[in-house]
Amino acid sequence: MSRSAETGRSPVTADDLDQAVRLAVDILRGVPPQAWDGKAGSLEWDCWETVEHLSDDLFSYAAQLGPRTPPLEGVVPFAWGSRRPGGPPNAIHADRAAGPTGLMQVLEASGALLVAMVRTTPPQVRAHHVFGASDPEGFAAMGIVETLVHTHDLAEGLGLAWTPPADLCSRVLARLFPDAPGSTDPWLTLLWATGRADLPGHPRLTTWRWYSAPLS
Repeated sequence: MSRSAETGRSPVTADDLDQAVRLAVDILRGVPPQAWDGKAGSLEWDCWETVEHLSDDLFSYAAQLGPRTPPLEGVVPFAWGSRRPGGPPNAIHADRAAGPTGLMQVLEASGALLVAMVRTTPPQVRAHHVFGASDPEGFAAMGIVETLVHTHDLAEGLGLAWTPPADLCSRVLARLFPDAPGSTDPWLTLLWATGRADLPGHPRLTTWRWYSAPLS
């Protein structure tokens, strides 16, 4: 049985997103400056670039909801670019001179923008995403998944312990991965659904996607 079928479904909220970002910042704050140049888990980016990418995700989701008539055929056309070959193509980059403290401010500010847009955008609004035009709840859920799994990547690279709340994982699984198994550990299932972990009884995913269109 799928997780959404087993549990019913509690909506993902702006408070959930705010919690995810706060937990990520809390675990990352205090990482020494020299550690940010290390690779972020299985990613090809270093830890600094991965936080920039996460910040860019949160910012871009907020931006999609921003226009009076949100775009349904593509993204708001900010100019994205990489700082090096193979680096993440972002519109958001942190000033390296500001150090890790500034990097965390960029992450917090980007998360706050999306939290505010989710709180204030009417639920009937739809905006483009490549995996399905989504509503504010969907963009909140996408922001949470990006935050949780990229913090996992960072924790692997930085040697940190990171296990987010099970109820938070369950809500975003039910919203974005409605066919995910319902009887397995929610955090391990989210890592499996995003191609990052094995899940007993299920083949490891080599490609994956979520379903951002509203379920109803």
